[in-house]
Amino acid sequence: MDVILKQDVERLGAKHDIVAVKNGFARNFLIPKGFAIAATESARKVVAETIRQQSHKARKTLEDAQAFAEKINGLSVKIGAKAGESGKIFGSVNNIQLAEAMAAAGHIVERKQIDLGSESIRDLGSYTAKVKLHKDVTAEVTFEVVAE
Repeated sequence: MDVILKQDVERLGAKHDIVAVKNGFARNFLIPKGFAIAATESARKVVAETIRQQSHKARKTLEDAQAFAEKINGLSVKIGAKAGESGKIFGSVNNIQLAEAMAAAGHIVERKQIDLGSESIRDLGSYTAKVKLHKDVTAEVTFEVVAE
């Protein structure tokens, strides 16, 4: 029996795959659990249309992410922090502060998209952060930590 998978099933296939399974496995497990639907002609057409629309949306999302990456690549922002005379910051600079500084510059980015690296930023100076806009698109933003 042919079925269309509604989600990824381990050792069977990925979402929207049409796979041949035994009748009992399909009727007693895959279909009742909501993992699959019967692969009728109309269901095949619906899945084909869904795949076509999703690929179009994914392409549009990727193009938007690339355009935004071109805008913010090389962007330089300043973050003010309280610091001692030796240049040490009281506390540290995090991705929330960088997201706020970028928003003030007119580029809204979620804090979860910003990667400051493994080190915590506790000194004044210039640093580089990576902004992950899409699974395939990453931009680099430089920021300077200055004393208030």
